[in-house]
Amino acid sequence: MPDTPAPPPAAPRPPAPEAPAASGPIPAPEAPAAPQAATACAPALRRAALGTADISFFVVSAAAPLTVMAGVAPVAILLGGIGAPAGYLLAGITLAVFAVGFTTMSRHVRSGGAFYAYITRGLGKRVGIGAALLALIGYNGMEIGVYGLLGTTTADTGRALAGLDIPWLPVSLAGLALIWYGGFRSIDFGAKVLGVLLVAETGILVLLAGGVLLKGGAHGLSLGSFAPGAVLVPGTAAVLAFAFAAFTGFESTVIYRREARDPDRTIPRATYIAVAFLGLFYAFIVWTVIQAFGAEEVVAAAGADPGGLFFAAISTYVGPWAADLMHLFIVTSVIASLLAFHNAINRYALALAEEGVLPAALGRVHPRHRSPYLAGAAQTALGAVVVLGFALAGADPYQQLLLWVNTPGMIGLMALMLLAAIAVPVYFRRVAHAEGPWRTVIAPVTAAVLLAVAIFLVVSKVDLFTMASTTVNTVLIALVPAVFLAGLALAQRLKTRRPEVYARFAEEPDTDLGGEEPPCPLPTPSSPAPASVPSTPPAPRPAP
Repeated sequence: MPDTPAPPPAAPRPPAPEAPAASGPIPAPEAPAAPQAATACAPALRRAALGTADISFFVVSAAAPLTVMAGVAPVAILLGGIGAPAGYLLAGITLAVFAVGFTTMSRHVRSGGAFYAYITRGLGKRVGIGAALLALIGYNGMEIGVYGLLGTTTADTGRALAGLDIPWLPVSLAGLALIWYGGFRSIDFGAKVLGVLLVAETGILVLLAGGVLLKGGAHGLSLGSFAPGAVLVPGTAAVLAFAFAAFTGFESTVIYRREARDPDRTIPRATYIAVAFLGLFYAFIVWTVIQAFGAEEVVAAAGADPGGLFFAAISTYVGPWAADLMHLFIVTSVIASLLAFHNAINRYALALAEEGVLPAALGRVHPRHRSPYLAGAAQTALGAVVVLGFALAGADPYQQLLLWVNTPGMIGLMALMLLAAIAVPVYFRRVAHAEGPWRTVIAPVTAAVLLAVAIFLVVSKVDLFTMASTTVNTVLIALVPAVFLAGLALAQRLKTRRPEVYARFAEEPDTDLGGEEPPCPLPTPSSPAPASVPSTPPAPRPAP
């Protein structure tokens, strides 16, 4: 190919006319547009990364179905008798009614702040900021305490499978590093990991149920667990308290709005799938375990060895090898729950950093993985401080680190649901909309009443969750209103000293891309400059 002839040299430009002298100070030159472009092109969360199944994996994994069933359901059977399965159904129905108004609100509020954004829309900025602080503390409490459970379940598995005595603290610290890495990676990576772990933990429970059904249980199959005489007993209140706790985390679907494909459809679907799956699955599995032992014998078996109830059932109806697998999958179930909560916490921290409530550095997104990586590092550091603090104090990893840290977190999240249910009808009274009264008034008001009852049940039975003294229980319960009041004080401080932050708190984003990539994509190796920066010819260089 012949060489392209060089273009003729450009004609010299005449000198620019001299500007007339002006009195007064010389105005400063205008700032270049590059920093604005760079700001507009800052890394953002990955758009359209999560479908309905992915978000469902996150929220169901947070609930840790295998851990809840093997570790908590035997206590529910011990307290509520053979009517325990109905308690899980009733809790699921209550939360499904809550989801009606909750998901309706998600179509009208596009903020990444989820709970606190909804509450702000209905109940005002002060209450919204109080809810934001409560959400941050609640989700951290739900996650950090579980590192104690990770240590104890790993130790139990080591003893059961190999006779090893594994110290809990190194396991918990290793778990902190592992969960940090999972949150550091992209959200779709986390969804794939949780999908695998969730299939494993639910699969082993399905295997147990299949073995019991095929063999017809201990004395034949019976639906006596759902008879009014079995359900309407004094212990049902305690079962309901445990059942509501077993659903914790299902509401986090809306946190992933910015990363969801078609969020107006994906978020409601994932929420309903999570509630329906957990409610039906919990009730079914507890019912099958009752059939495995028989209605007359199961309460005595749960009282004799609550921690071994599920392992004894699967050994009898499937085989000892399945019990070994169950031990392993309980550990992976805890890991899945930790990762799901870690991702939810990071996105709350990201939203609050963008609001200006938390330090701006926590709002940075990794340029490659599109994850809120500094928020994840901060959350991991906080977890390490709490875990090491309990270890240095000689605390028990289960009875104190897990139960004492989890309990106020659980009550805090239930309080957030109550506030959100109240906010829904208030919000829809103020705005024009085409939603029906079932979604905007009847369902949320009904949910608010049922959630208030649920919170009362949990608080009244809190000693069953903590196994602690009255003094400790009082402190743990009081932490929830104390944090909320601290949030109200923070709101007043922001209104007085940083009115611009207070004014824009929980405001709607300027645009909602509906799952598409931001208009200014990140640089790639083949495209060193952001696409939205106009291409300008470089300045001519002097000839050598």
